[in-house]
Amino acid sequence: MKYSDGKTDELKTKFWKALADSPFLFLQLDAEPSTAVPMSPQLDKDANSSIWFFTHKKSDFAALGPVTATFQGKGHDMYARFHGQLSVETDQERFDQFWNNFVEAWYDGGKDDPDILFLRMDLGDAEIWNGDLGLLNTAKMALGQNVHEEAEKEHVENVAL
Repeated sequence: MKYSDGKTDELKTKFWKALADSPFLFLQLDAEPSTAVPMSPQLDKDANSSIWFFTHKKSDFAALGPVTATFQGKGHDMYARFHGQLSVETDQERFDQFWNNFVEAWYDGGKDDPDILFLRMDLGDAEIWNGDLGLLNTAKMALGQNVHEEAEKEHVENVAL
């Protein structure tokens, strides 16, 4: 962690809110960077150590294993990169919890489509940046003044989600 005076928890909270407010992140298998594609994470406010994805069995993600997600919040006010481990989620209750019309639109057979692959990403460490440096720092940047120290206070790394 680069900064530690309560900012870590604050930035983690802002990250989870931003992720909940935005429907997409980029996900890639660590072994195959060319697999990076936009995905829609399914979030459970009571399960902050995992997120879930629906995909197809022929997807690159069927290989499972270590993955990296990158995220940019709406309005470019939050950025994150986080690591995790993909595995198949077999909990039918969890599947039903996240199933909705937006997911169904991708599967011709609905909930019973034989091509559905339901995945869980167990989260590891993250690096989070707060892109909203505030009005004063924006004015400083417009004047060419250094804001590096202020920006560092809005960044944490090696933080467990």
